[in-house]
Amino acid sequence: MLFSRQAKQAGKEPAAQAGTHSGDQPADKGGKQPGRLGSRIGRKKTVTLTEIQSKLLELADPKYKEFHQGLVPTLNPDKIIGVRTPAVRTLAKQMRKDALNDPQAAEKLNAFLQDLPHEYYDENQLHAMIIAEEKDFDLALRQVEAFLPYIDNWATCDQLSPKAFRKKPDELLPHIYSWIDSGETYMIRFGVVTLMNNYLGDNFLPGQMEKVAAIRSDEYYVKMAVAWYFATALGKRFDIARNYIEKRRLDPWTHNKTIAKCMDSDRVVEEHKNYLRMLRLPKSEAGEDS
Repeated sequence: MLFSRQAKQAGKEPAAQAGTHSGDQPADKGGKQPGRLGSRIGRKKTVTLTEIQSKLLELADPKYKEFHQGLVPTLNPDKIIGVRTPAVRTLAKQMRKDALNDPQAAEKLNAFLQDLPHEYYDENQLHAMIIAEEKDFDLALRQVEAFLPYIDNWATCDQLSPKAFRKKPDELLPHIYSWIDSGETYMIRFGVVTLMNNYLGDNFLPGQMEKVAAIRSDEYYVKMAVAWYFATALGKRFDIARNYIEKRRLDPWTHNKTIAKCMDSDRVVEEHKNYLRMLRLPKSEAGEDS
């Protein structure tokens, strides 16, 4: 059972969460500062620790907590316990496994998923990883819809990638567009990242790329998601994505950030990188410091 066995402590990993490689820490130069937290985020006082909070505290790594604070600078450091990603993932899988075999464990799991907002960032990461393992499409969608309004950082947003979403791409697409149209920073980002992860292959339609190109936001983490999407698209569907760069369909800052991401991408061939370098806008035009 979850509360009678110790989850395995993981060794150091090079990136804190899925999506870290996208370079989504706020830069000192260029772009807007990190956006506001979701408008519906609440705060609750902890009187006593829950069983899950106690388990996460057992797995805490003080050095990782210190390192991780720089990755999610929009969060209060006191809300970060500091549990490494593999350890959180192991705990999530164990909770789901226990829930399949024990009604009491299932009740505790459901109670955790419904107890929103969570107190700690690490609880949000655990929540995202539990949903990611859900195999039932309809249930995964309900769980995502319930959780999305409480996501308050880019790392949890990018961690939330349900495997079940791959089963019904046509049914999922209207929900993605709704998230993109929501006006909420991390809902928009989640929609863009979900399109990037699941719709640049066999499920691609030109209208999806058009939807992302039409996004206009002053929020740093939205602009970075759009740049990440187009950098990935230029690696996978260059002949289509190039038109958005050639015709300057993105805002100037995101245009240049997309090209910068392409320079660091293994998906983009050198010939295409050389071409994209010529399409960079002057720093003054892109709102970058000289």
